[in-house]
Amino acid sequence: MFTDILFPTDGSDGTARALDHAIDIAAAHDATLHVLNVADTTRDSVTNVRGDVVDALEESGTGVVDEAAERASDRGVETVTTVEQGEPYQTIVDYATAQDVGLVVMPTQGRSGLSRLLLGSTTERVVRHSDVPVLTIGPDADPTYPYHDLLVPTDGSDCATAALTLGADLAALDDATLHLLSVVAVTSLGVDVRADIQIDAFEEGAQEAVDEAGTVATDAGVDSITKSVEIDTSIHRAILSYVDEHDIDVVVVGTHGRTGFDRYMLGSVTEKLVRSAPVPVLTVRDAPDDEE
Repeated sequence: MFTDILFPTDGSDGTARALDHAIDIAAAHDATLHVLNVADTTRDSVTNVRGDVVDALEESGTGVVDEAAERASDRGVETVTTVEQGEPYQTIVDYATAQDVGLVVMPTQGRSGLSRLLLGSTTERVVRHSDVPVLTIGPDADPTYPYHDLLVPTDGSDCATAALTLGADLAALDDATLHLLSVVAVTSLGVDVRADIQIDAFEEGAQEAVDEAGTVATDAGVDSITKSVEIDTSIHRAILSYVDEHDIDVVVVGTHGRTGFDRYMLGSVTEKLVRSAPVPVLTVRDAPDDEE
């Protein structure tokens, strides 16, 4: 399914678990693992000095990617190592597109202070801009692969459907259970939210969304499918509760493109999940309006 996987790294302790998981996925898919280090030349301290400072960053980066490649090689995974200069998030996005990788794997935390390359802010910007699916791994996650239980939250939008397509293919490949969840956010229904007619109407729409998603998953070859509709005051909280209660291994969720990340309900939910989910979050970008 994945033939090329990108792992951007700064070599910090926060990246070790994510690297191990990237290697696990690459080994299972017989994929090439691209290990990328970005020498951040956009910082004033670097831009003003250049020369020896940039050389030192690149030398350090070479050590970082070589060490990661050695760990991958020990598992029999083929690697490509690269050190580039530039703005970290943009360089990562451009590399993923240019090398036609199928998946980017990133931690949500990296180094702190002036030496940071892959902090959460960079990861979130990659999530927002990458045309390639991005698998984010938080500091509390302890991921294993292959996945046995995948969760795809859905509201029936194009944004959610993009995630469903990838999630269903991955579940079918790994013979995993695909959990489909639609959450009715009661706080968005107004003052009379408890009125039965309103709740029934929104529940019906949510049920239609998971039923349609179930049909897509079945057509993709998924044998084990669970469909749920829940009512909560917070979509983000409902998803996290479902993750905990059903031992979910990964959440596959859609996000709008550059101009719409925070415009739509699932956009803000995705951002919260990337920051706080106890399991990996696989984000799949929906094309922005000008690309549709």
